[in-house]
Amino acid sequence: MRLTSFSDYALRMLMYTASAGDRLITIEEAARTFNVSKTHLNKVANTLTRSGYLMAIRGRSGGLTLGRRPEMIRIGDVVRLTEPDFALVECFATGNQCVLTASCKLSGVFGEAITSFQNTLDRYTLADITLRPKDFLGGPTPPARTEVARNDV
Repeated sequence: MRLTSFSDYALRMLMYTASAGDRLITIEEAARTFNVSKTHLNKVANTLTRSGYLMAIRGRSGGLTLGRRPEMIRIGDVVRLTEPDFALVECFATGNQCVLTASCKLSGVFGEAITSFQNTLDRYTLADITLRPKDFLGGPTPPARTEVARNDV
């Protein structure tokens, strides 16, 4: 299973906004930070704003801020909002044509797995995954260099 890029960007956008604290962020700034399309992030921001996760402040010095406290934003709710479905196998989708559906036991296994997945996500909030602003700068941190001890005699 893999989340869509829409869900990925929604979670990143929320994490970035949470890390900014009271400072308003812009879509352009977030797009540069994540090196992703401004157009795509705009769609993500619109969805998050319509759902109350983000609040848009209009005007020349406007931007985005969290619409709820980070402790009130469950990761599972955001993923359910942004994922089109959780149809891991054909029998979960509309228009199922699988000939095994009536007797298949695999759908129960996958159903249990999806429930566990969603329950796990529901245990975490944005507050649990918020990073520091400096964590967003420059991408991954290179591994620490180890100094070789020298014997200067």
